Amino acid sequence: MEVVDRMELRVEGMTCTNCANSVKKYLESEGLQDVAVNYAAKEVHFATPGKQMDWEEIRKGLAGLGYQLILGSENPPYWNLTRKWVLSAIFTVPLFLLHMTHMFGVVMPEFLTNPWTQLIWCLPPFLIGFLHFGKSAYSGLRMGVPNMDVLIFIGGTAAFIYSVIGTIQGNHAMIFYETAAMIFTLVLLGHWIEDRSVSQTTTAIDELAKLQVDQARMVMPDGNYILVDRQEIRQGDFLQVNEGDHIPTDGKIVTGEATINEAMISGESVPVLKQKGDFVIGATIVQSGNFRMKVTAVGQQTVLNKIIDLVKNAQMDKPTIQRLADRISNIFVPTVVSLSLITVLLGYFVLDVGFQKAMLNGIAVLVISCPCAMGLATPTAVMVGVGRMAKSGILVRGGRTAEDFARIQELVLDKTGTLTTGDFQVHHIDYQNNEPELINHIIFQLESKSSHPIAASLTNYIQPLPHQMGPDLSRIVEMKGQGMEGFDAQGATYRLGNPEFAGDETELNQGWLVLTKDKTRLASIQIADEIKDQAREVIDYFRGAGVRTVLLSGDQESKVRAVKNKLGLDQSLAQHTPEEKLNYIKIRSQKKSIAMVGDGINDAPALQQATVGIAMSDASKIAMQSANMVMLDHRLEKLRQAHLLSRATLTTIKQNLFWAFAYNVVAIPVAMAGFLNPMWGALFMAFSDLVVIGNSVRLKYRRIGQ
Repeated sequence: MEVVDRMELRVEGMTCTNCANSVKKYLESEGLQDVAVNYAAKEVHFATPGKQMDWEEIRKGLAGLGYQLILGSENPPYWNLTRKWVLSAIFTVPLFLLHMTHMFGVVMPEFLTNPWTQLIWCLPPFLIGFLHFGKSAYSGLRMGVPNMDVLIFIGGTAAFIYSVIGTIQGNHAMIFYETAAMIFTLVLLGHWIEDRSVSQTTTAIDELAKLQVDQARMVMPDGNYILVDRQEIRQGDFLQVNEGDHIPTDGKIVTGEATINEAMISGESVPVLKQKGDFVIGATIVQSGNFRMKVTAVGQQTVLNKIIDLVKNAQMDKPTIQRLADRISNIFVPTVVSLSLITVLLGYFVLDVGFQKAMLNGIAVLVISCPCAMGLATPTAVMVGVGRMAKSGILVRGGRTAEDFARIQELVLDKTGTLTTGDFQVHHIDYQNNEPELINHIIFQLESKSSHPIAASLTNYIQPLPHQMGPDLSRIVEMKGQGMEGFDAQGATYRLGNPEFAGDETELNQGWLVLTKDKTRLASIQIADEIKDQAREVIDYFRGAGVRTVLLSGDQESKVRAVKNKLGLDQSLAQHTPEEKLNYIKIRSQKKSIAMVGDGINDAPALQQATVGIAMSDASKIAMQSANMVMLDHRLEKLRQAHLLSRATLTTIKQNLFWAFAYNVVAIPVAMAGFLNPMWGALFMAFSDLVVIGNSVRLKYRRIGQ
């Protein structure tokens, strides 16, 4: 998966999906590529431009469309949504109270009921709404993506103009200033509440960002240290970290040891012991001990920042289910405007309800229609679901990944490091020629060139010898899934791996590795790998969920079959090379939705080929690039948790879309039939957005799979 450097901008003023589409189209017209807009988070991401951009011109262009580009540390605009609706409400409330007293037959002083007085009271909320919704409506029409503000602008303006005409003519029956003011004020209030509510769905990123440390103790050449800001830390610097500290940035321990709580990164609450040479992650907490570390990454290159970037990108990714809502949203506004005109014409010319009633019915159709709910249905649910997974140590590359994982039909798992611990134990080495030091020297040379867990167990078991005990090997290479190969100065071939690879045909011991020299056995090594805790429970869960489980491994048949039988998997396939694994996934993916679980390194090709590739690995660069989903620790329980959260996210999206569609299907005919006042229509329209957002926020706190 190709990784492209991306930039981020903050844009204020976006209130719906069509607003985001307008911003996207404008930025693309200015030459930016791969633009993704998250209107809920007020963020725009795009590929790093290959040319110099005139950001001031872009700022002016966005301002002309009704949006404000925030560069650097600029403050948000002073004339914001809060001030708009508060000022509008101050002048609208008297008009509303006047309308209510009139409805209940209360006689008010004549100067209050005077149309010109009402016009003066209505002017501030009308002008605020006219400019706010008019700019947005114009930008949508200009970019070819008419938004909800077109409907609100037409409805509120029509009510105001109709009332002005009535005022000039002296016709009190035509005065509906309270309707015009209430439409604009209620929708502004709805947008404000919506904006505050949506912020509840984006807290995962904020909480991750808050983990960053502001200051660190930098070790000076004389051994003393000084406090420096995070921005001053550079790669290669040495930092002192003490008990209770948040680790300032990523690095390696050079002296000391400590137990570190990595729960905020991996979701794993059990502290991890870290010693000299171990990698530590910025923002994690030192529970006990202290150490000196060398900085290996700062800024955007740290694990925490990569996680934040992945979460942001994932929250902007649209699941497939959103496509239907997008297609409907694109034709929604023209359709509603047409229905509004039909309502007016039918009411006046066919049903003979009078022009006043027909016009109010048409305005009600405009203001009660809500494309916003359809636009909010998916992104709010995705933000909460992806954010909740990130807090649990599960990184998802996009909303589409969560949807795909919720619908998988087959789960393919690697064995070593996935179903088993990967912490191999050397039980016994059978030396054929009674020269253990010579054999150990050869084994160490071969296995020290591999990062495989078996190699690590062998090198840890043998340890480097204090002096030369045998031939120096050269051209050492790793044959993926088979073993290691090297040559001595005389050209003899040394192989360490499974018996077939090593060329030992005399005795194919199952569960043993063989070291050979020119196919003559030098040693046999018995290796054991333990099955992970909760492996059986996780496999049972997926089988109970109707997902077929397959063990796909490069290990020997007997060992793979033993794991299959112990865990109750549906099928096992042994002695598969990475190429064979890739072919299996490619063929199976053509027939059904496949999730492949591996270590993110040896299985990278298969992970990329699967519908959903899952790396049971740490936050390594390779794992993040090769997989759609990364578990930040090796606990299999995270697979079950990710599946439950993915299904809950998909269910929430479906519920939101159902409500959004059902609301419009019911509300628009009710308004067309004349059973809805425009003021109540504006209130119900705002309420529909809050229902969708509230359902998404509920996902944040819901107990899932307990």
